[in-house]
Amino acid sequence: MSAMTLILSSSIIFIIAYFTYGSWLSKTWGVDVNKKTPAHVLNDGVDYVPAKAPVLLGHHFASIAGAGPIVGPIAASIFGWVPVMIWIIIGGIFFGGVQDFGSLFASLRHGGKSIGEVIESNMGSTGKKLFSSFAWLTLLLVIAAFVNIVANTFVSVPQAASASMFFIILAVLFGYFVYRRGAPLGISTVIGVALLFLCIVLGNMFPIVLSKNIWIAILLLYILIASVTPVWILLQPRDYLNSFLLYVMIIGAVLGLVISRPKMILPPITSSVVNGTPLFPMLFVMVACGAISGFHSLVGSGTSSKQLDSEKDAKLVGYGGMLIECVLAVIAIITAGYIGVDKFKELAAAGGPVNVFSDGIGNFMTSFNIPFTVGKSFVALSISAFALTSLDTGTRLGRFIFQEFFQTEKALEQGKENILANRYVATIITVFLGGWLAMGSWTAIWPVFGSANQLLAALALMAIGVWLKNSNKNYKMFIIPMIFMFTVTIFALGILIKQNFMAQKYILVVFPVFLLLLSFILAYQAIKKFTSKA
Repeated sequence: MSAMTLILSSSIIFIIAYFTYGSWLSKTWGVDVNKKTPAHVLNDGVDYVPAKAPVLLGHHFASIAGAGPIVGPIAASIFGWVPVMIWIIIGGIFFGGVQDFGSLFASLRHGGKSIGEVIESNMGSTGKKLFSSFAWLTLLLVIAAFVNIVANTFVSVPQAASASMFFIILAVLFGYFVYRRGAPLGISTVIGVALLFLCIVLGNMFPIVLSKNIWIAILLLYILIASVTPVWILLQPRDYLNSFLLYVMIIGAVLGLVISRPKMILPPITSSVVNGTPLFPMLFVMVACGAISGFHSLVGSGTSSKQLDSEKDAKLVGYGGMLIECVLAVIAIITAGYIGVDKFKELAAAGGPVNVFSDGIGNFMTSFNIPFTVGKSFVALSISAFALTSLDTGTRLGRFIFQEFFQTEKALEQGKENILANRYVATIITVFLGGWLAMGSWTAIWPVFGSANQLLAALALMAIGVWLKNSNKNYKMFIIPMIFMFTVTIFALGILIKQNFMAQKYILVVFPVFLLLLSFILAYQAIKKFTSKA
């Protein structure tokens, strides 16, 4: 099959879904364009700040994307490209999009509070504690997986490493001039984007060659600092500029596909079991962010809901943001599918899925006279920039959850602070444990991360469904996704527990066991809520 047919047909399906199913969800849940959002009601100029839809979409997407929609589909391509494509389309429309839109909307109706707070309001404080514990452990896996992936990318594409360092400096300068010197956003954006591409040129001129372990150490130090600094210094300007990288990368990829018209060489379906890994349930956890991601529910309810200007923008940011990520996932599976098995194995061994993706898009861009080296380093920079954003956001969220868990309202009223609730202590503990896990291989971490992430999605679907039921709204669209994700992840974690135990990777045994126990208790509480008549 032609890769161009694949990307165009899937994009049309996503557009139709946005205007049909997405609109039906808005109407069914009662999205009210006249209702003031928390960004206006609680505007504090720090966390609660209204943002126009295009700006917030860029910020939201930069936070949720990372390397997930690229690594997952490419890793799952061992089963063939057809199963991956089917899950991306069905999962994105009926699972991931519903979760992302629902978590954002639920947070809006709870004053911009997190999913954990939504659970506390509808299932009690014990439910919140259990969910917070689960979410924090999952975020440790986010840090471990993404640090590992970015380090691999920097080793395989050193030009992207140096360009990323220049980009961080640019983001700090952009934030300083816009937020502290009052520079006009429009003019600053034009200059910032131009300098962003200069970073790519400088990256190609001055590549940084370091070992993987040294890059892991540098990245851990970076997220340690970035996650405790004010958002205007790095997070907001970097996310905003990142969105332009994404748009250019997707446009370049699609344009290259249209011109070069590659064919899908990878077998449509390989086998139901590959190297001892069964298609069910592992396909549905390996694809992860390309179809549904529990991490998205933390971002949507943790930051995006506090910046939404109008409820009418919730569909664009929540549902639309997920569908754009699905398009990126489709492009990712195409880059794996057109190069053939031997080339795929060679590129994956040299630098993992991101290297496969960067090489593929770099080749597509040569069809309109972009040098391969420039194109590949540009794509690698784009993905590493999004992964760094997810790392920063994940570390911040982990720090917030850790602080909230150990700090009680009573202690705050008395002016006392638990040492574990200190933001620096909470950050150091989160980064240290995430970094410790990152010292392993991404291939060992990713399945556990994918399973935990998808189980987190099941818990988020459960929380939103309980809230809608308590609000006397239609919650039936959550039932099948919730049951399916619970089933998939329980089976997947069971397989991973056995595999890691046999391989004597005991830390990757303890994590799944603890996550399963937490999820069973939360699921039991949810079942009681769903079956109650009140």
